[in-house]
Amino acid sequence: MEARVVRAVQKRQVLFLCVFLGVSWAGAEPLRYFVAEETDRGTFLANLAIDLGLGAGELSARGSRIVSDENIRFLLLNPLTGDLLLNEKLDREELCGPTEPCVLPFQLLLEKPFQIFRAELWVRDINDHSPVFLDREITLDILESTTPGATFLLESAQDSDVGINNLRNYTINSNVYFHINIRDSGEGNVYPELVLDRVLDREEVPELRLTLTALDGGSPPRSGTTLIRILVLDVNDNVPEFVESLYKVQVPENSPVGSLVVAVSARDLDTGSNGEIVYAFFYATERILKTFQINSTSGNLHLKAELNYEAIQTYTLTIQAKDGGGLSGKCTVVVHVTDVNDNPPELLMSSLTSPIAEKTPETVVAVFRIRDRDSGNNAKMVCSVQDHLPFVLKPSVENFYTLVTNGALDRESQAEYNITITVTDLGTPRLQTQHHMTVTVSDVNDNAPAFSHTAYTLRVRENNSPGLHIGRVSAADRDAGANAQVTYSLLPPHDPRLPLASLVSLNAATGQLFALSSLDFEALRAFEFRVGAADRGSPALSSQALVRVLVGDANDNAPFVLYPPQNGSARCPELVPRAAEAGYLVTKVVAVDGDSGQNAWLAYQLLRATEPGLFGVWAHNGEVRTARPLSARDAVRHRLLVLVKDNGEPPLSASVTLHVLLVDGFSQPYLPLPAAAAAEARADPLTVHLVVALASVSSLLLVAVLGFVAVRLGRRSRAAAGGGCSLPEGPFAGHLLDVSGAGTLSHSYQYQVCLTGGSGTNEFKFLKPNIPNLNFQSTGRKVEEYPSCQNDLGF
Repeated sequence: MEARVVRAVQKRQVLFLCVFLGVSWAGAEPLRYFVAEETDRGTFLANLAIDLGLGAGELSARGSRIVSDENIRFLLLNPLTGDLLLNEKLDREELCGPTEPCVLPFQLLLEKPFQIFRAELWVRDINDHSPVFLDREITLDILESTTPGATFLLESAQDSDVGINNLRNYTINSNVYFHINIRDSGEGNVYPELVLDRVLDREEVPELRLTLTALDGGSPPRSGTTLIRILVLDVNDNVPEFVESLYKVQVPENSPVGSLVVAVSARDLDTGSNGEIVYAFFYATERILKTFQINSTSGNLHLKAELNYEAIQTYTLTIQAKDGGGLSGKCTVVVHVTDVNDNPPELLMSSLTSPIAEKTPETVVAVFRIRDRDSGNNAKMVCSVQDHLPFVLKPSVENFYTLVTNGALDRESQAEYNITITVTDLGTPRLQTQHHMTVTVSDVNDNAPAFSHTAYTLRVRENNSPGLHIGRVSAADRDAGANAQVTYSLLPPHDPRLPLASLVSLNAATGQLFALSSLDFEALRAFEFRVGAADRGSPALSSQALVRVLVGDANDNAPFVLYPPQNGSARCPELVPRAAEAGYLVTKVVAVDGDSGQNAWLAYQLLRATEPGLFGVWAHNGEVRTARPLSARDAVRHRLLVLVKDNGEPPLSASVTLHVLLVDGFSQPYLPLPAAAAAEARADPLTVHLVVALASVSSLLLVAVLGFVAVRLGRRSRAAAGGGCSLPEGPFAGHLLDVSGAGTLSHSYQYQVCLTGGSGTNEFKFLKPNIPNLNFQSTGRKVEEYPSCQNDLGF
């Protein structure tokens, strides 16, 4: 950051130094070059690089150009060599008229860095115009009584050249009556006067014809002639006289055509025709005749055309008052044209830079010059630009200004600026000119792509088809062009064990995500990875976003029954004492489902039973309970078919078969299921049951007592030998699950199970349910060993 600040300060110092040098050079004495008018096109004038002390090729490298208000078409600059050439022939009279010297100012502008050099091209006059008289014949009426020495002012010839090439002398052909006297007007013009040398005699010479020749000072000189026709008149001894010999008037340049300029007045003491005065211009120039007109009777001088202070500030007119006898008097009228603020300021653009790169401090946008063709306060100007724009105007010399950025621009905030430069003069009323220009800001890669979300969560259902479109990430870049073109990529996952390349793919152009393989909710429920977005700028900028994919569950796993086990070779019956009351827990069906959510919600249903209405299954936890108290009339063996069904769509199910054996006590041996079925088939008559029951009751007491004593004795002997059977305390192990989610069988019921060792069939040795509300009197009863059930639960 400090290095950037230092570079910015250095750039600002260099810019200020360049502007300072440009001002210093521009304020120096201008370079002067001279050329004669009518010089051929392509003539070499000077080498600006040598005159300015610049190296070869420096003008081209620094972006040089010739800047001028109206004279740029006459000059041609070769920036490679520095040669200044004449672009076309010059006509000094057309360019400057009577003004001398004829100076064409121009400037040399260097853009990199900014500098201005002033120069002038002085056009020298050549004698390419001959003196010309406006009238081919001049008529003079001279009284014969005129005394020698009298002078008669003649028409002056016109010569467009200036200086030594201008009109210098007049001559007249040889005669005995007149000679020419040269009169200087004081403004650089000479007028011829005809001087009478000898008294005229009308009766002897009524008319004279003389040739007047005008000569300029060129080498060789040029000349022009006119004829002087002299008419000798009878005596008229009173000459008209003007009230004032000199009239000075000021006329605003915006005076309307036809307005009165001045009224001149002359008087003549003669009477008759000799006293009648006629006013007229005395040898007026063509410009005066186009601008003014005089009333021959009243002497009122009126405007004939519009005045322009910027073109001519002063007119000098000679007005003649002539009587009927041919005598005349003259007066001079000096018309001073006063300036009015009738010219709005002008803005002349020299260079304009657009577009401008953003983040670039203090860049020169435009170089221009302002001017006003008025004078005085009417020509004073102020220049301004809108306040809310990041641009400032810096004045230079010769009314040059530079438009500079006020700090770095940001294209993302504003890509285009409409700038209005206003130039206002200080005249009354004030006039102004507005110059409109558009400056665009070019892009720099200063914005990284931004994702619409910092983290995306996508959901896809398991068992999807490979190539499935699962979502899209989107990033936008505030830059433009290649700097805003975003490409997407998968970033390496944080977990190296995640096979991301085989799970998803990403479209680098659109950000669309596809699943490459079929997902399995039971194997992978969710995974996450990061996606990168990079633009194509130089250097490229990038950003990241987190994508989390959640795999949705489908009902693709049927319930699986854990208990009772279905893979055992021997079927284990559930023992239920006949003394059990209604609601007695027979067993509990434990099942699980590999799915989740409602697909794993299990419901239990008793499909078939040997004796309907005797047993029931709780739908929510799979507990098999007695529906009513048992009776002696109930069959000994029962077969139940339980259905386990999940809540998926469509639902999946599994079934399990339970075998229930009703016993009078846990000491009663049970028969194998096939034998029991055969016994049931043979014991249909009720009398058989009664006989068996009476026989059983009579012998049961004795057998129970003997068995109980034998068991007690056997336990003690085995306990002493270390071969006792330990009874489990507390709940079952945690790997036995129930549908309620507790992970074990219900704590309300516990079983004590002991298996004999060394038996191929792992027979039950003791089985006793602990029921809080049901106590069995087993003291003194003999428990017999039953054939064991295959233990498929891993006890």
